[in-house]
Amino acid sequence: METITQTTKKKVSKPFKTYQVLLPICLGLVVIGWLFLSEFNPNVFFTFDFTIVSVLFILLAFALMLLRDFGIMWRFRILTNNDLSWKQAFHINILHEFTSAVTPAIVGGSSLIMVFLIKEGISAGRSTTIMFINLFLDELYFIVICPIIFLFIPINQLFNSSSVIVSTFGIVFLTLYIIRLFWIAILFIGTFKRPQWIRHLLLTIFKLPFINRWYKNIDAITNNMVETSHEIANQSFLFWAKAFGITIIAWSARFLVVNAVFMAFNHETFNHLVVFARQLILWVYMIISPTPGGSGVAEYAFKEYYSDVFSTTSAIIFVTLIWRIISYYLYLLLGFFIIPNWIKKSFSKK
Repeated sequence: METITQTTKKKVSKPFKTYQVLLPICLGLVVIGWLFLSEFNPNVFFTFDFTIVSVLFILLAFALMLLRDFGIMWRFRILTNNDLSWKQAFHINILHEFTSAVTPAIVGGSSLIMVFLIKEGISAGRSTTIMFINLFLDELYFIVICPIIFLFIPINQLFNSSSVIVSTFGIVFLTLYIIRLFWIAILFIGTFKRPQWIRHLLLTIFKLPFINRWYKNIDAITNNMVETSHEIANQSFLFWAKAFGITIIAWSARFLVVNAVFMAFNHETFNHLVVFARQLILWVYMIISPTPGGSGVAEYAFKEYYSDVFSTTSAIIFVTLIWRIISYYLYLLLGFFIIPNWIKKSFSKK
């Protein structure tokens, strides 16, 4: 274990350089800047009926993001039987969001949750199991909520073909939904029913000549992981209902941020359920983006996808910027300031 700890320390002691933080910011701002220069009309500011109500809805958008963060922190505490303090859960949540923001969405920061948990005092095997359970609950939300929401919305309101990029949403969504069905089945079997399969797979991999020096460590970790999986799989129905209920609240709050931002700048009637459902689809589309945190792709796709909600292109461009500030750039800023102190404190421990 000491070998892995030292190796992890070397890799994580300086996990992100300044350019890795600036790159996604620049990509997003370049796209926003290009949209502003090509399609933005300054007179749009005079068309907004910006009142105290608008301010309240922007504050609501921030509050929804806070609710989302609170939910994820609470879930970490539940899955660790409250072995994590609220402060530790806060650090792990921000670190997870930050790493997701500076890496391609398909890579994400979820795989590093295990490292963050270990450095907060949770055993390696237990941290691995908790990481898989987090993935399972997040995927379960998507798999369950999508068909329920889509029952109440005409397909033509979700997959309109107003632009080239939007016309691909339907195919991409369906393909990734099917893939995620297989993925969640693998997570369920590997985490709850047959964790020894994952153990056997990892032990087989670590028999390879160039990594076999870690075989004994992996043997101990996976043995602990199997024990933890059996223990957590036997938790009560109330435990899982609470964990999944918090997951629903957390992710729904994140997607409802768009509804709140729209209400701040558009007081006309629009279908809130459609706006919410499109967020689910857009989130799936962002997963295949090769850019850090979907930066650049997210801004352009959002502007194209929601262009029918506002009467002018300029208005949706401005709203796109506000949405990304609240749901994305804020985490880059928080992570940039929190990570150095966390690393200094965490890696000073034995």
